[in-house]
Amino acid sequence: MDVSGGSGQPRSGNDEPAEHPAGPTAPTTGPTHPAGPEPREPSASPAAEPDTENPGDATDRPPLPRPAQPTKDTPGTHADADTDATSGGAEPEHRSLAHTGIAKGEPPQPRPKEPGGGILMGRPFGVPVYVAPSWFLVAALITWVFGGQLDRVLPELGAARYLVSLFFAVAFYASVLVHELAHTVAAIRFRLPVRRIQLQFFGGVSEIEKEAETPGREFVLAFVGPLLSLVLAGLFYLAMKPVEPGTVTGVLLAGLMISNLIVAIFNLLPGLPLDGGRMLRAVVWKITGKPMSGTIAAAWVGRALAVAVLIGLPLLNQSGALGGESTDTGGMDTVTDALLAAILAAIIWTGAGNSLRMARLREHLPELRARTLTRRAVPVQTDTPLSEALRRANAAGARALVVVDAHGNPLSLVRESAIVGVPEHRRPWVPVSGLAQDLTDGMRVSAELAGEELLDVLRATPATEYLVIEETGEIYGVLSAADVERAFVKAMARPPA
Repeated sequence: MDVSGGSGQPRSGNDEPAEHPAGPTAPTTGPTHPAGPEPREPSASPAAEPDTENPGDATDRPPLPRPAQPTKDTPGTHADADTDATSGGAEPEHRSLAHTGIAKGEPPQPRPKEPGGGILMGRPFGVPVYVAPSWFLVAALITWVFGGQLDRVLPELGAARYLVSLFFAVAFYASVLVHELAHTVAAIRFRLPVRRIQLQFFGGVSEIEKEAETPGREFVLAFVGPLLSLVLAGLFYLAMKPVEPGTVTGVLLAGLMISNLIVAIFNLLPGLPLDGGRMLRAVVWKITGKPMSGTIAAAWVGRALAVAVLIGLPLLNQSGALGGESTDTGGMDTVTDALLAAILAAIIWTGAGNSLRMARLREHLPELRARTLTRRAVPVQTDTPLSEALRRANAAGARALVVVDAHGNPLSLVRESAIVGVPEHRRPWVPVSGLAQDLTDGMRVSAELAGEELLDVLRATPATEYLVIEETGEIYGVLSAADVERAFVKAMARPPA
């Protein structure tokens, strides 16, 4: 995406040159929506109503895109963001018309936020573990189903069988947690940030925020989960050997052995979002040298796997191939099998699609660079009339205003939405200080920020405009959140390379 002007000056995010009429005008309007038309340059007499919202509110700016929303995975899988990050072309040279005084403060660092997602159970290895509300539903389902099996194997338990079944449900999800901790430990070993672990309806998910740097690490990161599940199955098998089969302990150990074996085998299936799909992705990545090629191959195999589960699982259950007795195709068991197969297939299909979407998003993230999206700005004193400030901006070809003190230090940014709300005939009597938002450290961003790092910094301090500064502290210009959002939408609309 080309976001630089022909003369090397940055454009706004709408990829249109900044044309200014002879008379004083306000900058382009603020937030846009992905599905809506491009915003127009407002006329000298804007029809917009005055902005009465709190300038510091998150509602006064467009929601910034989020690059790494993890998918919901099936038992024991992990969700790290698929990426194929290739940066764009060289950055254009830029000479800002803003005042070159020293900006106060340092470029902000993203503030850590509690991810949430259910009941916090602990922080092993510093990673929060949450139990989602949907877990209680599946725990009740496991308790009911396993309790029915116990009634046939150990009828003497009576109602106590449901207590034993509940213990089995908790122990099974503890095994899933071990599976996810294997992914987490491997990610920490490779210095990949892990946002959280969440136990939910169809298993667990480890939200790893960045992809592995090499296909080898990606393979290891995916394989350790099923490997730990296989190890747990082996340990439960060994523990079961000295125990009598017809006892509560024997039945519990056998159930945990079989469930962990199923989790391991299922997750080794070669399709995203399963661990086996990530292993396939790593292999294709290694062969082709392109992470995106690996993602596409593994995602389409995942979709084929979803279709196979939807059709094949009920047929296997009816034929008795999975260990049950062959039954007629008209009973309640058939409906239950079909429903579970449909849910599982939908999860796999959706996860595969999300993996493709995340890979495409990550592929275009490097195109979002603060330096190329920044608007040229002019410095004005606090008592400068708005009409005079706009005249100076138009004369300089700038599209933003920075309020400075007598020494040239930036104090605040004039909000674009506030300018639009001032009728033209009032502008000579309205000082820019009355339309400005005071600068905080979070509103000062480095001109070198790009991609996900840029989005993280902007999300940490919601605002409509940000002061962009060089590493030396000099003012580079003003970054509009609307321009970032618009550039993000255009980048996502481009087909993958």
